[in-house]
Amino acid sequence: MSDPADAPLSPPDFLSKIVSRQDAPARVQALRALGPVVFTNGVFDVLHKGHASYLAQARSLGGSLVVALNTDASARRLGKGPDRPLNAEGDRAALIAALASVSLVTGFDEDTPLQLIGELRPDVLVKGGDYDMQRLPETALVESWGGHARAIPFVDGYSTTALVSKIRAQA
Repeated sequence: MSDPADAPLSPPDFLSKIVSRQDAPARVQALRALGPVVFTNGVFDVLHKGHASYLAQARSLGGSLVVALNTDASARRLGKGPDRPLNAEGDRAALIAALASVSLVTGFDEDTPLQLIGELRPDVLVKGGDYDMQRLPETALVESWGGHARAIPFVDGYSTTALVSKIRAQA
């Protein structure tokens, strides 16, 4: 009888949540069986409690949660600093996919996820509380097919930029 500890290890199941942009529409269509599809996006460079809370709240608004990550190039264009993101997009995708609240992870290289949202057609668009949802073109797009948009308040005291500054100050 063989020892299970000697068995070869398989890749973690959560990695199957990461899909190419080309494969994302078909996977999102399959998620519709679970109920409304919720969409959010971001860099998610250094995960913290604020991210986990935000993503769990987003997921509670539907049957599944799709997270679109800025590619490294797209993240750099956001002006967060020349050395950001700190974590490469593949690593960021793996960490986001490992969260139970997340159903699917894909990426986008544009400055905004507008085109990707049009491709995926989510039922609910979620953004952080600092966005005026009515001013976003993404909101108008989602509402054009009957969806809706919602801002989720930030968890006070949690910010990747502040965390990076704190780490650098202590170094």
